[in-house]
Amino acid sequence: MAAITELRQGAVVVLRPEAPLVQDDAGAFSTRATEVAGPAMGRVVIDLSTAPYIDSAGLESLLDLSDLLETKGQTLRLCDVSGTVRDVLDLTALLPRFEYFADTNTAVRSFL
Repeated sequence: MAAITELRQGAVVVLRPEAPLVQDDAGAFSTRATEVAGPAMGRVVIDLSTAPYIDSAGLESLLDLSDLLETKGQTLRLCDVSGTVRDVLDLTALLPRFEYFADTNTAVRSFL
């Protein structure tokens, strides 16, 4: 299982999977993201700077988290998304489901 870095910036939780978000690690990522979403009241940012690729299991984990955050009135924020991951989101028509930011600081500030 690849590591998941968790940072707190004020009331916002930033999660960064430290490898591609694929079948082997998507379940653990989804579990951790769900655990932190409640106490963070939906203020969650996913930093994909170290996830150069995503597969269907990774997409499903992002969609599950997005659905959970929508119940809290939030939209899942992604930052530092590689061109490959953006292409996958575009090809699967999932690009509009998320908000995108160039870096973590911009994504965190979007909650203000």
